[in-house]
Amino acid sequence: IEYIRSSYYNKLELTRFSSSVGKFVGFTEYGVKFAAAWNNDASILSAMKAQKEAYCLNNIQIDYNNI
Repeated sequence: IEYIRSSYYNKLELTRFSSSVGKFVGFTEYGVKFAAAWNNDASILSAMKAQKEAYCLNNIQIDYNNI
């Protein structure tokens, strides 16, 4: 299971957090600046990592049962 959170502006992906990578990645000049700032903040990174457990792991059994 992988948690991915992306930020878009004008249909262009600026940043992405992936639980398998464990950090934000920027795809534009502006996105790289945001990703660097967010990666330097331990509280933001730990909150994003916790989202995998809070959202994905709690709902996976419900999704599998509905299939």
